[in-house]
Amino acid sequence: MSKYFGTDGFRGEANKDLTADHAFQIGRYLGWLYGQNRRARVVIGKDTRRSSYMLETALAAGLTASGADAYLMHVTTTPSVSYIARADDFDCGIMISASHNPYYDNGIKLLNAQGEKMEEDVLDGIEEYIDGHEALPLAQRDGIGRTVDYSAGRNRYIGYLISQATRSYKDHRIGLDCANGSTWQMAKSIFDALGADTFVTGNAPDGLNINVDCGSTHLGHLQDFVVQNHLDVGFAFDGDADRCLAVDEKGNAITGDHILYVCGKYMKDAGTLGHSKIVTTVMSNMGLYKALDAEGIGYEKTAVGDKYVAECMRKNDYFLGGEQSGHIIFGRLANTGDGLLTAIKLMEAITETKLPLSTLAAPVTIYPQVLKNVVVTDKRETLECEEVRTAVAEAEAKLGSAGRVLLRASGTEPVLRVMSEAETQEQCLQAVDSIIDCMRRCGRLVRVKE
Repeated sequence: MSKYFGTDGFRGEANKDLTADHAFQIGRYLGWLYGQNRRARVVIGKDTRRSSYMLETALAAGLTASGADAYLMHVTTTPSVSYIARADDFDCGIMISASHNPYYDNGIKLLNAQGEKMEEDVLDGIEEYIDGHEALPLAQRDGIGRTVDYSAGRNRYIGYLISQATRSYKDHRIGLDCANGSTWQMAKSIFDALGADTFVTGNAPDGLNINVDCGSTHLGHLQDFVVQNHLDVGFAFDGDADRCLAVDEKGNAITGDHILYVCGKYMKDAGTLGHSKIVTTVMSNMGLYKALDAEGIGYEKTAVGDKYVAECMRKNDYFLGGEQSGHIIFGRLANTGDGLLTAIKLMEAITETKLPLSTLAAPVTIYPQVLKNVVVTDKRETLECEEVRTAVAEAEAKLGSAGRVLLRASGTEPVLRVMSEAETQEQCLQAVDSIIDCMRRCGRLVRVKE
């Protein structure tokens, strides 16, 4: 597996890497797979990219041609599809989105009946079918499926989120950056219903401006927006709202690591974290770990990807986990990262403690971090190269306990990611460049990506 599907679905440039034909074939396979001796039910959501409409139609055509019923939630979030797939007993869910990528990219994310990332064997079967290894029957006569408007599912999810708030947000001035994406209507209606005085930006999608200078990948706009409007807090989502980053009342960026700390400490103090550890990835900043150590909160580290965070949480029944990028999972409430739920849980910490976000996040000191992506001749051979391993060990030894080095392979490109974290930016650069220089001397380096 992995010719088409990566850790976060089938993703690529629309009508180049990912076409309507691919979407039709995915629909055909899923409709056949879940329709053995019965009529399958599949729910579909999409973000605001222009190509999402094309892919939605193609998926629905493939599903109905195989005899399945396709339920369309229209423009909605990835976590809403996850929630509805589980709550309304669908066979699976499909989200059309390339998340934080530019508008010309798109993706197809598949979720199982529990709202979790789809099992590998199903993805393997889809890939084999796309490559022409299997012929599937077409539904006939009354066996042909139908397309159903299911905007009611989106409304049910909104109601679920509102029910998670513990207090009214009255007298709170809250900024929302919707990234011209999936939350452009949903976010304001939720925070209005909870009594907040809302200020919204990034809520004018035109099919081409999703994530453009806005949202969780361009936090500077929200930082200015919060300061200029004298807001108490700001929340920034990505294109499909499975991520959330925040801005405190002073305009400071609040990363996923800050959010894990704030929510983890609040849950521990409230007695809702139990003896659970917080699940992080290897990319989390060591400032988070120092803050968690000071609070006596344990943690696990997984490979990069919310898929691996979710797997660790399920296996060990952990309550909280996430990534530095803002994928935060609340284990008892959702099976995937949920930006809107994350904002609500942060507001719970703020309203219940009656403390501003800057105070709650203050114990986390974010250490400088440098990451460079390098194209290499062969990822595996470079990682196993003795000279490169020695360079990594020497960089780690030089930093000592005051820093760290991470060398890992991209899952989709011929690229290695060289990362260092230390007390100063200069130390980070020296460590990263020493490893890259070694790759160059060994003939492993093709180029450093901009």
